[in-house]
Amino acid sequence: MTEKRSTFPLPLSSVTGSAKGSSGAKGSSTPSYSPAKVATPQTATRNAAHTPAAKPWSLPPAPGRAQSDALARGQAQPLQAPRPDLMVSDAIRRAMVQRVAKQGVQDALVLGALEAVPRHRFIDEALSAQAYIDASLPIGHHQTISQPYIVGRMIEVMRNGGKLQRVLEIGTGCGYQAAVLSCVAQDVYSIERIKPLHELAKSNLRPLRIPNIRLHYGDGMLGLPQAAPFDGIILAAAGIEVPQALLEQLTIGGRLVAPVGVRVQHLQLITRIGKSEWTSETLEDCHFVPLRSGTV
Repeated sequence: MTEKRSTFPLPLSSVTGSAKGSSGAKGSSTPSYSPAKVATPQTATRNAAHTPAAKPWSLPPAPGRAQSDALARGQAQPLQAPRPDLMVSDAIRRAMVQRVAKQGVQDALVLGALEAVPRHRFIDEALSAQAYIDASLPIGHHQTISQPYIVGRMIEVMRNGGKLQRVLEIGTGCGYQAAVLSCVAQDVYSIERIKPLHELAKSNLRPLRIPNIRLHYGDGMLGLPQAAPFDGIILAAAGIEVPQALLEQLTIGGRLVAPVGVRVQHLQLITRIGKSEWTSETLEDCHFVPLRSGTV
C-alpha cells in the first residue's frame, strides 16, 4: 500500500524509519529490506549472490537503426563512437549488464541501454580497468559516477514499463546516466551545478553524438520550469527532502526517483496523482553524494 500525501517536501523522518530493517516503519509503504538485500555501492556486488536470476532480456538492435525506431520497438540503440581503446571490449560491458540483471533489474530496455553506453568513456583513464565493476567511482570535485546497478534500478523504477517522452536528471556529473537515459526517453534534460563537471559531461558526450540530450548549468533544486512538465525526474544526489519545485514539474502520473536522507539514505519513489497530490514509496537503501543548492 502506498502512502498518499497532499503536501511536500517530504520530511526526513518519513523515510528513515526502516534503516534497521524493522517492519512497518513510518513513511515506508513497502516491507523493509534485510541487510543482505541492501543495494549500495559497497554491497551491491555481494547482494547479487542472494538475488534470483532475472528474466532473459533482449539485446540491443544492430548499429544503424534510428533511435526513434528503436524506442518505438522498445529497444535501445547502441552508442557508437570512434575509439582507440578497443581492449575495453563489448564482452566486458555485456558481463557488467549480466551482473546487473542478476541483481534484480529486469527491464529489457534499461539493460540494453546499460550495454549500449561505453562507461569507460566517462571516467578518468587511470580508472579504466575498473570501469565495468559494480561500484561508484570518483570523477572529481568530490562527486562520483554511480554504480551500474543503481543507475539501472532507478531508471527501471522511473520508467515502470512505460514510454518516457521527457525526463529531467538532477546532477549530470560526468554525463554517464544522461547517456543511459537517452536510450530510454525521447528527450533528456540534465542539470549540473558544478561548472567543471558540466563541461566534462559535454566533453564526454560530444564524441557519442547523442541528439536527444540537453545539458544545462544551474541549480538542480530549482528544476527546469521552462522545459516542464516531465514524465520522469531522477536525482543523482541525496537531500533530506525532495524539493517542492521538482514535484511540481512532474506531469500527472509522472514519477520521481530520488535518494533521501543523510547518513542513512533510501531510494524514494514519488508519483504525482493530482494537481496537489502525490504518493510516496520507500524502496531500498543506497548511498549518494549530498544534494546542494546554488552553482559553483
